[in-house]
Amino acid sequence: MLKSSTLKFVTITLLGLTAFTGCSKKSKTINPERAKEVIVYSYDSFVSEWGPGPEIEEKFEAATKYDLVYVDCGEGINVLNRALLEKDNVQADIILGLDNNISEKAISQNILLPYKPKDADKIINKTVREQLSHDWFLTPYDYSHFAFIYDTKSEVPGPKCLEDLTSPIYAKKIILMDPRTSTPGLGFVNWTLAAFGDKDKVLDYWKELKPNILTMAPSWSTGYGLFKKGEAPLVISYTTSAASHIEYDNDYNYIALLFEDGHAIQVEGAGILKGAPNIQGAKAFIDFLIGTEAQSTIPLTQWMNPVNQDVVLPESYKKAAPIPAETISAPADETAKLVDEIMKILE
Repeated sequence: MLKSSTLKFVTITLLGLTAFTGCSKKSKTINPERAKEVIVYSYDSFVSEWGPGPEIEEKFEAATKYDLVYVDCGEGINVLNRALLEKDNVQADIILGLDNNISEKAISQNILLPYKPKDADKIINKTVREQLSHDWFLTPYDYSHFAFIYDTKSEVPGPKCLEDLTSPIYAKKIILMDPRTSTPGLGFVNWTLAAFGDKDKVLDYWKELKPNILTMAPSWSTGYGLFKKGEAPLVISYTTSAASHIEYDNDYNYIALLFEDGHAIQVEGAGILKGAPNIQGAKAFIDFLIGTEAQSTIPLTQWMNPVNQDVVLPESYKKAAPIPAETISAPADETAKLVDEIMKILE
């Protein structure tokens, strides 16, 4: 994998001012030959040294001769907010990291250009595709079910359902993510709505859960980092996350818990921004992203399932990435409406 210093970031000006307030940036001026450059709005874990971004960049550039430039805007929700701010003066070509809980907002705001990649129907599993594609405004590139990762060395027993998490034995023992900034945080809200159905029941559940939440981390990276430091024995993440502990550390103490309620799923997608300066380069990137060369990097860097059905999963997935018996979901718009009320409860 390339070191993080080899990642290319760009600062783009908008109306003479720096457009990337809230986005990290590294110095690189825009190539005057914009047609040779593909600019991608992305999120921190994707473009980090240990994420899939560096390797995909290297392979894409070698295969296409385009110059791939990532813009790290933090969490996935921040990526969408950046694109919405610039919808009338589009700077990037690709937006990457929108999931099934925020995709409808992007589509309704008319910022995406539909594009169906070559052989997409053959490459991408239909069940996954239907979670996100929406007439191919977004193309799925990875997916996993949400789950709680549990430290088996903990003195508390592993919960078996969402309701168990409200037990007093888990006081200050659960790490969640802020649903206003984090897609896993929003995904957990969706999970509770899908499981309990009624809005009032969901809000009552969060009231009972409140004493057991150690923190609402601003991002998955921050929250999972606290979990790995032993700050709490439970963290919201993905069914695929525990496999990383086996792969890197041969550590079997962390497991993904399967709940009786069923599990919500996250499908992440990439889309072409409407008005993108380099449409042809953007299409080339989407085509490449779901091909076996790029998809083979996903399991051991992104720690999500690849959408390309030809990619063979590593042994660590077979040992520690369980598949839930039931996938449940709730409408994204109803989920979004609950966020402010839930955060008021947690104040």
